[in-house]
Amino acid sequence: MHRIAVAIALGVSIVAVASPARAQLVQVQSFGSNPGALDMYEYIPKNLPSGRPLVVVLHGCTQTANDMLGAGWDELADANQFAVVYPQQRSANNPLTCFNWAGEYGDPANMVRGQGENESIVEMVDKEISAHGIDRNHVYVVGFSAGAAFTAVMLATWPDRFAAGAIMSGVPYRCASSVQGAYNCQQMNQHPELELTPQQWGDLVRNADKGYAGPWPRVQIWHGSSDGTVAPQNQTELVKQWTNVFATDQTPDATETIGSVTRAEYHAGSQTVVETFLVSNMSHAVCVGTKDPQYPCGKAGAYFADDGMCSTYRAATFFGLVGGGGGGGGGTDTQPPTVQIVQPSSGGTVSGAVTIVVAAGDDVGVTHVDVAIDGGSIGTSTTAPYQYAWDTAALADGAHTITAIAYDAAGHMTSDDAMVTSSNAGGGGGGGGAHPDGGHGADPGGELPGCGCRSTSSGSSASWLLIGALWMIRSARRGRRRTHRA
Repeated sequence: MHRIAVAIALGVSIVAVASPARAQLVQVQSFGSNPGALDMYEYIPKNLPSGRPLVVVLHGCTQTANDMLGAGWDELADANQFAVVYPQQRSANNPLTCFNWAGEYGDPANMVRGQGENESIVEMVDKEISAHGIDRNHVYVVGFSAGAAFTAVMLATWPDRFAAGAIMSGVPYRCASSVQGAYNCQQMNQHPELELTPQQWGDLVRNADKGYAGPWPRVQIWHGSSDGTVAPQNQTELVKQWTNVFATDQTPDATETIGSVTRAEYHAGSQTVVETFLVSNMSHAVCVGTKDPQYPCGKAGAYFADDGMCSTYRAATFFGLVGGGGGGGGGTDTQPPTVQIVQPSSGGTVSGAVTIVVAAGDDVGVTHVDVAIDGGSIGTSTTAPYQYAWDTAALADGAHTITAIAYDAAGHMTSDDAMVTSSNAGGGGGGGGAHPDGGHGADPGGELPGCGCRSTSSGSSASWLLIGALWMIRSARRGRRRTHRA
């Protein structure tokens, strides 16, 4: 145990390098009983309407919520109108600020529904629902490294609260409950005795919320084939766990190779319930792509590898938050897309040149969105963010109906209407034309800023980036035990 503590301390001295300055998130000071003693940060796009989705983003060890801004979730939130929450670990809970995915010093509270850190994160979700009118049926979670392992915890313990999740370089739920066990799980290639049958892995998830019968959250799993911190065998075990939860097998129903990335789909009926991305020769990192044809993002850095694909965009597509396909859903598409006119607001008054902004998503992909004024088309867009110029002075003052229709690849369509009143008699002009994010990313054809991470060294200490001691060694000195919220 003493040798473990020394290795952890060495890891801190090597990897704790200051990150470059980035935009600041807004901290939410009060969000519930917070038994896990976490901090909460949020990003809410300007004028976000009610009924929009939420993405919870979990950082890795040695990182903070602010580091995860480099993943590009805020830019996608602006373009597609959803909220983002960034839980942040405290060093008092874990010296390397890892989320405690395997418990603390033998205390399994963090892995038990309604206790510890998982309860704190759900309280953050509830805060967003009450404060911003978030659609509770469209909440998603994504994480890297220790955050990925805790993403598996959230999906297992709260399957009724998350529609889908993305696990990037993580491990299966309940793989370990001790420091040594966690290290062994990371090095699954050296510990084949930890490999379980699909039924055994699936039972661990089902027992996390006994009596829950579904629907289960869909799962996307990313891994580098050369990951020396978390062995890629963990992706295989995660597939076994979650395909079993969905009562399907471990044989891919569809595969494709995209550059250095191999993608596979696992179907339950007509739906893709598990999707994997294996990135050839990538080490322990989030996959970014400066030349991704679907959505360029990022630059190479420690824990962020430029391998030609933006995992943030692919995860958002899998969640149904953005259109354009790119490997997000697959299979036979039976679900219609979602669509909402987010600007101008229904019931509002407009004048002059107006920019109409529409949010649309689909489990497979939106092909295009049409917008009409009083039944007359003013344009078609195939790229998110879906924006349309409307000169309100070209029509008579009075009530007008804006109609947006989203189409997916299977030909399904969904429409949304907004009733507005135009008023140009006084000269008007220019009202309502601003992009909803206050000007950032207003060009629908431009590249949105993407991923990046702190510039740090990597070395032998990398094996501790995921477990970070789990704070089990020192948690006793805190003199507290996390309990279920009263």
